[in-house]
Amino acid sequence: MEIKQISHFTPNFVIKSVGLTTDDQVVDSCELTNKKGAKVKVITFGATLTSLQIPLKNGKLVDVVLGFDNLESYIKSFVLDGCPYFGSTVGRYAGRIKDSVFELNGKKIQLSTNNFNHSLHGGIDNFSRKIWTIKNVTAGENPSVILTYCSPSGEENYPGDLNVELRYTLTEENELVLEYAATTTEETVVNLTHHTYFNLDGHEGNVCNQELQIPSQKTVEITNEGVPTGNIIAVQNTDFDYRTSRPCPASIDNSFVIENNDAVAASLMSSANNLKMDVITDQPSVHIYVGGKTAAELKNKEGVAYHSQSGICFETQNFPDAPNQPLFPNAILKPLDTYKQKTIYKFQEL
Repeated sequence: MEIKQISHFTPNFVIKSVGLTTDDQVVDSCELTNKKGAKVKVITFGATLTSLQIPLKNGKLVDVVLGFDNLESYIKSFVLDGCPYFGSTVGRYAGRIKDSVFELNGKKIQLSTNNFNHSLHGGIDNFSRKIWTIKNVTAGENPSVILTYCSPSGEENYPGDLNVELRYTLTEENELVLEYAATTTEETVVNLTHHTYFNLDGHEGNVCNQELQIPSQKTVEITNEGVPTGNIIAVQNTDFDYRTSRPCPASIDNSFVIENNDAVAASLMSSANNLKMDVITDQPSVHIYVGGKTAAELKNKEGVAYHSQSGICFETQNFPDAPNQPLFPNAILKPLDTYKQKTIYKFQEL
């Protein structure tokens, strides 16, 4: 099948086809540019953020997100061990659901298992592997693109047709804003997040050389398989105390409780580029993850061999396993209600 090249040029966005999936579905990309020269590129496979270039005062652009050089590698990454979910949109339920089961309206919902005995990030054929549709692109100041996906009832055994909309906006203040909305035809559980690995020094950098600050005073206690115990514990006198900035950890996979949604939930700082990223969200937690890497057969950006400290994730979301934890924030979405989420990644030079 021949790939149909589609290209629309405006002052600050470009849409084009980037390839085909293994079942001949066309994948498009959309690149947005603001007046300062910042650029963001998103593809319809997994509503994935593939590039985020931030301008520095020296005139250079630094791509602050990890990713692959081609569509084939994004697709192939999901069938290899240790899938990194580079830049993807995660759902229906981000994080782990214990034993791949939860109860809803007296009925047990059995999910597919893809992490120990648990369901991770929505299961095997999750939102990160779906082809989304570009619904609308807005040019001019604060350019944006809206992508949509309809998850049919029974997909990964989740009930209800779930209609999801995600807007990426690149503001003139060098903020990447993600706004999610979802509706359902019957009661279901929803927890969406974004799974980009950030590195403020670019692809060859090591996040352990960058500073992390998380104002949170509490974290979600987990088992050795990463599943919440149901307890919320203080970070004081633990390895998870990042209330004062210190170097990024070499390995972490933990959710931090956000008690003030008007404040910065987490910050990443690079002394090499004098660049800072603040994460602001209306979600109950930010899940911090360092430790992902890719297989040698995948083509990373610029041919760089990524390692476990190449990037750090800030997954803003509800708590993992909330459907099984009565004291955690509600994860149930009902018909006529709308799931909403907003997260801002704000960049500024120090």
